[in-house]
Amino acid sequence: MSKILVLNGPNLNLLGQREPAVYGSTTLADLEQLCRDAGARLGVEVECRQSNHEGVLIDALHEAGRAVKAGTLLGVVFNPAAYSHSSVALFDAIKGAEVPVIEVHISNVHAREAFRHHSYVSAAAAGIVVGFGVDGYRLAIEGLVRQRRG
Repeated sequence: MSKILVLNGPNLNLLGQREPAVYGSTTLADLEQLCRDAGARLGVEVECRQSNHEGVLIDALHEAGRAVKAGTLLGVVFNPAAYSHSSVALFDAIKGAEVPVIEVHISNVHAREAFRHHSYVSAAAAGIVVGFGVDGYRLAIEGLVRQRRG
């Protein structure tokens, strides 16, 4: 069975309680189960991680790049959250590790505050899913599997 890493950035541990009008009432645990279920339907194992720390996310991307090269990982579904708009280091990690990434955002960041309209990660991503709520993760998983399996 192939594997996908679902990587979530800062404050996503607060899903279900932080701004439910924007992010909904789904908790991170619920989201992770949604991702595992989506993967199972596609014959893909899904590993989920979340960190509020940029360096931890970078390390996970480096590790993912090695796993892709070893043939044990298809790629990463990544919600870098606020780091999307500020982290050149995450862009560099994706490019340097040569890891296929589908960037996902729960809300439509382009319909929100102006500072959210630019993502450094997008320029390194193989695809982007924005504004479909937590269902965007399912779409991103399906898209990554299609891209990688042909």
